[in-house]
Amino acid sequence: MPIAAAEPIPSAILSLPARDAELRSLLASWSAINSGSDHPAGLDRMRAALRAAFAAAFPSALFEEPSLSGSPARAFRLVLRPEAPFRVLLNGHYDTVYEATHPFQQPRLLDPDTLNGPGTADMKGGIVVLLAALQAFERSPAAARLGIEVLLTPDEEIGSRASLAEIEKSARRCRFGLVFEPARAGGEIVRSRKGTGVFTVTSRGRAAHGAQPELGRNAIAALSEFLVAAHRLPQELPGVLLNIGTIHGGGAINIVPDQAVAELHARISRIEQKDTLVARLAALADPINAREGHRIEIQSSFDRPPKEAGPAEHAAFAALKRCAADLGLPPIDWVDTGGGSDGNLLSAAGLPNLDGLGPIGNHLHSEQEYVQLPSLVTRAQLAALLLHRLATGELSLP
Repeated sequence: MPIAAAEPIPSAILSLPARDAELRSLLASWSAINSGSDHPAGLDRMRAALRAAFAAAFPSALFEEPSLSGSPARAFRLVLRPEAPFRVLLNGHYDTVYEATHPFQQPRLLDPDTLNGPGTADMKGGIVVLLAALQAFERSPAAARLGIEVLLTPDEEIGSRASLAEIEKSARRCRFGLVFEPARAGGEIVRSRKGTGVFTVTSRGRAAHGAQPELGRNAIAALSEFLVAAHRLPQELPGVLLNIGTIHGGGAINIVPDQAVAELHARISRIEQKDTLVARLAALADPINAREGHRIEIQSSFDRPPKEAGPAEHAAFAALKRCAADLGLPPIDWVDTGGGSDGNLLSAAGLPNLDGLGPIGNHLHSEQEYVQLPSLVTRAQLAALLLHRLATGELSLP
């Protein structure tokens, strides 16, 4: 889509480097709050810290902390100018994968510009970037033209099931989304994400004494046959990943087992691959089910559909590249990744979005997780300038 000639970059965006030390300190303090997805007290403490920071920055904003069905945690929402005809969603999550008893609890500097700690990249660092970008944008002369909604959720790391209704509500009210998941280690943002699903495969047979196995139908043997064939499916379905995650079944070793269960985790690149994969797995079960005494049953559940890049994402990414050039930052690229995020859910709800706009980091979900601290400022500048150009009309989305 067309991008008009660039106006001068607002001074509030150019002056963000002066906040470098402040943003580093804020991230370290947030990283030290354990907010594991299954730690309600820690999630409450983290949400209180977020409320304090955002309320201090935007005292006139509308704030909500909606309750979530099936979860003791709450989401966090901020709205500025709800009457604006064009509203942008700034999205993130404040939970981490590190439970309250996990030994990885405190941040530490690996060197002056690298902070190792829980959530430093995924994605408390992203929320720091979001906050700083929004503060800079709100000081730009065109801010009044754009509606803003911020939604931070407490369960992204466990599938966002409780938050889904709030995510969809925000998606319906907005025209475009910015997702502050971490950038890749090389600085790239995310073009597409695979969808994720779980298959539960139950094999049923017939029990018999181990001394007369011919009278039984071995459910484990049948399941093993099915799984060996399923393991090969990605070779014929490009863009599909399938991992056999768990197997359990049987009992006493002198009894032919009459039941066994396996769980498979699937990742797909395009939404139509869901039906293809379901059909291929069913076809693998057909010859086993044709045998007397055997039955393979397959249940599937896709929690996140694929996130694909459409015309709006391509237009926004072209504008983001121009923002990087105009700010004198290194060229930016985007990549496809297998991991899911709430960007998948926003796309499924009809909201185009750019994902991976948070700081540069790596080794997510491990005790080696780190963030490149200078990227807190540079990524905030990029997001703020993109918002400014949406507000001025320099960037027009389809």
